[in-house]
Amino acid sequence: MRKPLILAAFVVTIAACTSGEISLPAVVGDWELKAGTLDGNPFPMVEGHRITMNLSDDGTVGGVAACNSYGGSYVADAEDLIIGDELGATAMGCEPRVMDSEAAFLSVLRDPLTYTLSGDELTITHPGGELVFGRVQPVPTAALVDTRWRLETLIRADVAISAQGEATLLLGADGSVSGSTGCRTFTGTHIVNADTVQFTTFSMAGECPEDLAGQDGLIVDVLGDGFTTAIEGNQLTLTSRGEEGLVYRRDG
Repeated sequence: MRKPLILAAFVVTIAACTSGEISLPAVVGDWELKAGTLDGNPFPMVEGHRITMNLSDDGTVGGVAACNSYGGSYVADAEDLIIGDELGATAMGCEPRVMDSEAAFLSVLRDPLTYTLSGDELTITHPGGELVFGRVQPVPTAALVDTRWRLETLIRADVAISAQGEATLLLGADGSVSGSTGCRTFTGTHIVNADTVQFTTFSMAGECPEDLAGQDGLIVDVLGDGFTTAIEGNQLTLTSRGEEGLVYRRDG
């Protein structure tokens, strides 16, 4: 993995009133930021570093804020969306422009927010502008888990590279992970968060010859950073936050 995962949490304090609001099922769902404005300028988004928001029917909110995962609580009525007094988040470090994007998003959450819904689009208005989210589809878990996948192609900087050796992936319905990079084996555990799969533990065993080191490193980067999935027929494509990818085919 390119960046160490630091699991210590920090707290973002958000001023909010909480009287009279009710949780509104209309906003419940998984959303991804598509566009926005902030103080008259385009909202500072960074390609490959998504900003997501999951609004659950139990009043919890969470997602990824460009770099770190965050979580907390919310209440909503017919037009107001109020984030709770505290948000917790991981403290992973990313490049400065990604951290700036994250800071801008978390700063918006401190403001009084209103929202409108139009089909699969959620627009959140804040004093400095607006954020436009699109609904995201959940991971196709039934088709993904308990299937052995064999790596065919690696994608780096929009260049497709044929896989070498026998690189495999198996995600168990029980949350387990196992597989190979073609030279090293790995095991771990995973969780599904909206449209993203994240490894909660990830350990490697073995050594790689020099000619497989690049493939090994790319696989570890994609799997370790958290990835989205797309299944088309017998083909599975994994895409990381940095837009690197792995293309697998159902094995057997």
